[in-house]
Amino acid sequence: MLILLVIADWVMSVAIYEENFNQRFKTYEPYKFYVSDFEGLLRTKYEFKSNKGQKLAGYLYHVGDDQRGIVVMAHGFGGGGHNNYLDCANYFAQHGYYVFAYDATGNDESEGKGVGGVPQGVVDLDYAISFVEESGKFPKLPIVLFGHSWGAYSACAVLSYHPEVKAVIECSGFNKSSDLYESEGKKQVGVGIHLMMPFVKLHEIIKYGDYATASAMKGFRESKASVMVVHSAEDPVVPREYGFLTYWKKYENDPRFTFETVADRLHNDVYYDAYYLQEIESNVEKWRKKLDYDYRADENKERFEKEKAEFIHKHMNRKKLSNMLDVEMFESFVAFYDKNIKK
Repeated sequence: MLILLVIADWVMSVAIYEENFNQRFKTYEPYKFYVSDFEGLLRTKYEFKSNKGQKLAGYLYHVGDDQRGIVVMAHGFGGGGHNNYLDCANYFAQHGYYVFAYDATGNDESEGKGVGGVPQGVVDLDYAISFVEESGKFPKLPIVLFGHSWGAYSACAVLSYHPEVKAVIECSGFNKSSDLYESEGKKQVGVGIHLMMPFVKLHEIIKYGDYATASAMKGFRESKASVMVVHSAEDPVVPREYGFLTYWKKYENDPRFTFETVADRLHNDVYYDAYYLQEIESNVEKWRKKLDYDYRADENKERFEKEKAEFIHKHMNRKKLSNMLDVEMFESFVAFYDKNIKK
């Protein structure tokens, strides 16, 4: 009987993992950024292969000449590829850096039936950095990393594979691949999530081997890179104990590390001064309440999504959309990179 319960727990844990993490994700079209939103920004598209031969779409962004380094950006999970971070890429490009951003496996313009799992973020970033360094298509400049959420975990964990990286800025990140499953699972099943975690970890090891054991803390130990850790005190998606506080306990007095706690922001807006998307969603909600049909009914879903997109396009202020960043925070980001590429 006990064996059957263990097998059932294993099967259920893996099924939930695959359902949540092995999906394809696409940027929501009405919220897409465009290069034309940012004055002077130039883009060149590339393709490179990841671990199973799947082709990933990569993009080099820059403004003018005389760049000091290359920022390799890793995007978050669930919202599509790098497009959601084009405003960040633009800021770095406007301030003296090339930016290489890409769509991870199973996202937007890249191949893959699904992401596969959380460690895939480390895999793809490993291959992206190697492409920048070894393809001969990019200048030999110091490399720094920028990542948010899943991308923040990836940017820290990949240091085990690329200790040559000079600096990392990680926003809203977590330490281990299993942390994302655990933090979300606690909301659903409480402490019962701990019964599932051994099977989740084993599943990742079977799929990803050594990459499944990669972690931010391991990356920090195996690299001399300087690290800036930025996290919201009220982050509901990745609570601080899964990353920020773990790092703080070990490295609070280490000059390699800079810790920034942000108040009055959540997960996706941690580096935004004015989160315009909240205003848009508020307007969408008001519009939705005035509809003369049940938008939740199956027969109305396609109509609703089409009309919602049309409403957003009609009322979107693209200047506001492309100017949400906390400029003071990003000034500190650039200063952090500038200081550390000289080491």
